[in-house]
Amino acid sequence: MIADEKQPLLKPRMRICTLEDVAMHSTAQSCWIARKGRVYDITGFLQDHPGGDDIILKHAGKDVEEIMHDEAEHGHSDAAYDMMESYVIGRLGTTATIVDEAWEPQEDFHPDDTNAEEDFAQCQFLDLGKPLVSQVWDSNWTKAYYLQQVHQPRHLPEPARFFERSYLEVFTRTKWYVVPCVWLPIAAFLFYRSVTQFAGIDAPVFANPLDLPLSSIPVSCYLKTLICFFIGNLIWTFLEYTMHRFIFHVDEYLPDNRVFLTLHFLTHGVHHYLPMDRLRLVMPPVLFTTLSTPFTRLAHVLFPTAIANGIIAGSFTFYVLYDCMHYALHHTKLPEYMREMKKYHLAHHYKNFELGFGVTSKIWDYVFATVLPV
Repeated sequence: MIADEKQPLLKPRMRICTLEDVAMHSTAQSCWIARKGRVYDITGFLQDHPGGDDIILKHAGKDVEEIMHDEAEHGHSDAAYDMMESYVIGRLGTTATIVDEAWEPQEDFHPDDTNAEEDFAQCQFLDLGKPLVSQVWDSNWTKAYYLQQVHQPRHLPEPARFFERSYLEVFTRTKWYVVPCVWLPIAAFLFYRSVTQFAGIDAPVFANPLDLPLSSIPVSCYLKTLICFFIGNLIWTFLEYTMHRFIFHVDEYLPDNRVFLTLHFLTHGVHHYLPMDRLRLVMPPVLFTTLSTPFTRLAHVLFPTAIANGIIAGSFTFYVLYDCMHYALHHTKLPEYMREMKKYHLAHHYKNFELGFGVTSKIWDYVFATVLPV
């Protein structure tokens, strides 16, 4: 990371902030300033300031180091600087960045490994040598500092550990082939159910297909299911885009408390923080089940059962394509189209994480004007 000035030592539980946090407190009701890497809440001092509160409010929400040494503006004694220490509430975190608009995709791109000790010493964010989730839960950062840091990619030679307990850790690690093994049979079963339902066959859920009169099912029933299946394919591409943009990247509306920061980290933040972690590139079945259940229920509310099952089968099939492709974009050699999508997706991580939300295609990025130039 880019070298940054040496930061002052932390007091216990002193919050790590950004200048963006400080700028949000620029009124008489909440007045913060920054100086030499520290953050001060001087709201209670405004009325006691010898030069009046107007001069402080003029510079509220800003770094005041330079202006405090400007004798023409307002001189300060050593005692004034000493008194400021009683108003310290936090410190400014590092402003070092990795994401860069000038980043250029390379055909054989693979980042260097992060020195975990140096990274933690500089950023005071996460110690990559320890379980991560408890650190996020017990963190002392503001939301702004969390979002700044979680979008700066780090890299480890082996998958990071989330939990101390192995029985929890196992649910966070998913090999890519688990996704097709779990979800393709389910998609095939739903396709089969859709066909039989279009044919008016009221078969039990676990009926043996060999016991059913499948040979007598009209071709039209298969065609109807195929149409629903392809509609499900299209619906998935839209869900892929909207979930990525409006659920996983809900940064602006994320409440500033540890519950929501931890949820954000678990669902998508960790992927931007450790984008090459090979066991965190596809969704664990539990997570996808949780995210997909509201949509599958909605499909059954909106459509007859046969249509809903056909659409869900198509959506699940394209989900498998999406997750396997996502893994491939990060880790494998690819054909021409996928090489272009790899450059596009890596640019989302290393160039601008506020654009380029499509993974399997750029269709909805064009529709909603979020295409990322690469």
